[in-house]
Amino acid sequence: MSSLEAFPPLPVSRNTGQAFREVAADGYPLGGCCWRHAAPDRTRPVVIINAATSVRCSYYARFAQYLFSHGFDVMTYDYRGIGESRPASMRHFKASWTDWGALDFEAMLQRAQREFAGQPIDVVGHSFGGCAAGLAPSANQLRRLVTVGAQFAYWRDYAAGSRWQLFAKWHVLMPLLTRLFGYFPGKRLGWLEDTPVGVVKDWSTLTATYEGRPSGRALSALPFAKVRAQTLAISLTDDPFGTVAAIDRLLGYFESSDCSHLRIDPGDIGETRIGHFAFFHNRFESRLWPIALQWLQQGQLAEATPGRWITPGGL
Repeated sequence: MSSLEAFPPLPVSRNTGQAFREVAADGYPLGGCCWRHAAPDRTRPVVIINAATSVRCSYYARFAQYLFSHGFDVMTYDYRGIGESRPASMRHFKASWTDWGALDFEAMLQRAQREFAGQPIDVVGHSFGGCAAGLAPSANQLRRLVTVGAQFAYWRDYAAGSRWQLFAKWHVLMPLLTRLFGYFPGKRLGWLEDTPVGVVKDWSTLTATYEGRPSGRALSALPFAKVRAQTLAISLTDDPFGTVAAIDRLLGYFESSDCSHLRIDPGDIGETRIGHFAFFHNRFESRLWPIALQWLQQGQLAEATPGRWITPGGL
């Protein structure tokens, strides 16, 4: 599918964002939503929100509205194969993690540079969305980056107490179902959105090359090393994907960035559970969202910020 005409017009978001279509470099049309202030201002940053694997961008709409209400222009979008960027048929639809970063996120960077000319560009990346920030050719344009639970889903980095359960679910059952259906039917299982076969292959097999610093087509040879953004990695102690080892593994590839890692225990904010997804739930608007906001605004955090700083290789 290679033209915008193949997709119906998008409605205006109920949260005041304006829906849009953007065509990636290979011609694939992507759906997204933009929260834009009426008066132009070259000093006002625009934030692009990169979703987690197979999570619809609408999940981040309230967070986007929050950033907008604090003076940012904001863009959200769905990767190819997901949500508003889903094709007519998912069976054998070709898309990979690399496509999501090098083509889809890159298309959003190009749009931001065109539609918000001269404005600083920041990114909030959830889970894979933090990895995507290092895959786009124009990622060297980023000013600031906030990641939440961002890692490669490398099974050896999963939390010890749930490692084998997660391995069975995501590295055995998911690829088996994908082979049967020609895509991963995550939606009917209530796990994720339906997921392209190439993304499933990346998740379940490609990450085996992440042990140490891989040779050959190393991640360090991709745009990761060109990113010079002030980077804050946020992780949660009850996130079985976002362990210290997992966060460190990703940050190691942003070798030209000034990176900081803040690790938050649910108890730090009077909660018993946050996990991999709940950071972006609006119940945390007053307790977690200000952390990301302050970093995007100032590139630093107040001393009273909940959590503790983790040094590379720290525990």
